[in-house]
Amino acid sequence: MRTSKLLTTISFTIVLLLAMNANAQKFDKLDKSIMDRAYYPSNAAKRTFEKSDEAKKASEPQIRVTYSRPAKKGREVFGKLLKYGEAWRVGANESTEILFVNDVTFGGKDIKAGRYSVIIIPTENEWTLKLNTELDGWGNYGYDDTKDIASVAVPVTKNNKEIENLSIALYKASDSVVHLKIGWDTTIAEFPITLK
Repeated sequence: MRTSKLLTTISFTIVLLLAMNANAQKFDKLDKSIMDRAYYPSNAAKRTFEKSDEAKKASEPQIRVTYSRPAKKGREVFGKLLKYGEAWRVGANESTEILFVNDVTFGGKDIKAGRYSVIIIPTENEWTLKLNTELDGWGNYGYDDTKDIASVAVPVTKNNKEIENLSIALYKASDSVVHLKIGWDTTIAEFPITLK
């Protein structure tokens, strides 16, 4: 009887462990909006392949943006899918985040090195980009404008060709200024970031 109880306990424990292990092996379904990263300099992630130490050092990341890339899919994006005057997470799924490796100036304010979420308030003629200290959120659901630390409003330009998936790039605009360029559908906006 004692052996039978022991075998039952062992069998139950094994079944329980197998069930827990089976759940631990499940993966999330493939997301329709791919997560991507933009770097400044743009070759930062591939700096290992540079031939010289000097080139590798010059390619060390200074800014990184992590975002999801929703597709247009024939929809009218601005003014319809994304309402004018309302906060937008600049992508899909998780909130878009920017990492400054060093201190920068944004919107006339000194910004400490670190991670920040990015929110845009689009209108037909301009976008206002806000840096916010709330991190690891989903969409705009946790957006709290009292945690905004800086903002910049810039005019938008129209592109002749549609940009199917939201796209973000970082490029050198002048000696100490990097532009954060965001485009989707036929709309593009560029936000200046001054390196220190």
